[in-house]
Amino acid sequence: MSITWITRVETPSDIEPLRALTREAFGRQFEVDFLDALRADPVAWIPGLSFVATTSDDEPIAYAILSRCHVDDVPVLSLSPVAVMPAYQRQGAGGAAVRAALAAVRDRVEPAVVVLGHADYYPRFGFRQATEFGIHHPQHDGPHLMALALGNHAVPAGNLTFPVTG
Repeated sequence: MSITWITRVETPSDIEPLRALTREAFGRQFEVDFLDALRADPVAWIPGLSFVATTSDDEPIAYAILSRCHVDDVPVLSLSPVAVMPAYQRQGAGGAAVRAALAAVRDRVEPAVVVLGHADYYPRFGFRQATEFGIHHPQHDGPHLMALALGNHAVPAGNLTFPVTG
């Protein structure tokens, strides 16, 4: 049976449920603190680019957030974090949130989206290893750092920095 998830932009009333979701999905306070720091950062946080997948009664069960980071001095988007309530994992809710987020930014001025995640999961959305584009990060070079070109943009090469974590 295939489930069709409801996806929408995050609202202010989602913040507390998303904190709880993050705590449950990751099992650590670090990710909740990261999410709060991301929302508080005026460079990284882009209102309207946090997407929630919900149940039919509007309970947030997954989310995907796009924030701003840089490849050298070129602004790009970062798909991070993405989380799914454990009871709903492997049912497509996370993928629905990721697809909604990526669909919303196809025509933006940023040339690319980067993600630090599972190398066997993100290629289904079109991501390739970031090193293929010449994108590097001193702590995260390897198969888990991936990039996706947006539209007809050329993906910039250089060193990746995240405003919240460096």
